[in-house]
Amino acid sequence: MKRLYKNLIVLIVFFLLISCGGKEPIKKEEFNPLTYLKKADELINKKEYEEARKLLVEIKNRESAKEYAPLAQLKIADSYLKEEEVELAITEYRRFIELYPESTYAPYAQYSIAMAYFRQIEGPERGAGAAQKALEEFLKLEKMYPRHPYGDILPLRIKKCRNIIAEGEFIIGKFYYKKGSYKAAIGRFEGIVRNYSDFKNFDETLYLLVDSYRKLNQTEKAIQYIKLLKEKFPDSQFTKRAEKLI
Repeated sequence: MKRLYKNLIVLIVFFLLISCGGKEPIKKEEFNPLTYLKKADELINKKEYEEARKLLVEIKNRESAKEYAPLAQLKIADSYLKEEEVELAITEYRRFIELYPESTYAPYAQYSIAMAYFRQIEGPERGAGAAQKALEEFLKLEKMYPRHPYGDILPLRIKKCRNIIAEGEFIIGKFYYKKGSYKAAIGRFEGIVRNYSDFKNFDETLYLLVDSYRKLNQTEKAIQYIKLLKEKFPDSQFTKRAEKLI
């Protein structure tokens, strides 16, 4: 009886092996970076950013040819920006430039860093810090990638940043001027004269310098700035007002 039982078990095992041997092993789904990129884009459009980034990180880790890894890194940065995680986006754009400095997408990454700061500009009172950072990044773009594709818009962006920074200094200087703290006001105004000669209120800045020095009884300095005012803005109302002061 025991022998019959053993033979029965052997037969069962034999038939199981035969039945399994006829089937092909199950194949895992092949990794296709393009498919992953497409899925990631779909998830980003649905605002499922975390899930999209998982796919993009997998592309970076698994794609042996590294053909699509740069694009995946860029999309990671873009996804953070769309999620309004600005600092994380900037970090990922910087990582892209560090990893792929010669990529055709590198100018875009640098421009995106600058624009991330640029979008934080709210006005001269509170936006000067963001404008300063944006200006630095725009100038870095010009230096690192002189053949960048932003030739039409970049000068306008730079000009706005410079005006915001200068206007912030101007507001502080004018506050000191009205308060009677003329030395402090002069420090701000002269900073504008040195660094932001394209400031839209440059003529008024010069006029306030003239009057600040006049009130400190530093006539020679006042006359120096009157001459500059007349040279640059002969028809300005502030030139006529300055001439009446001395």
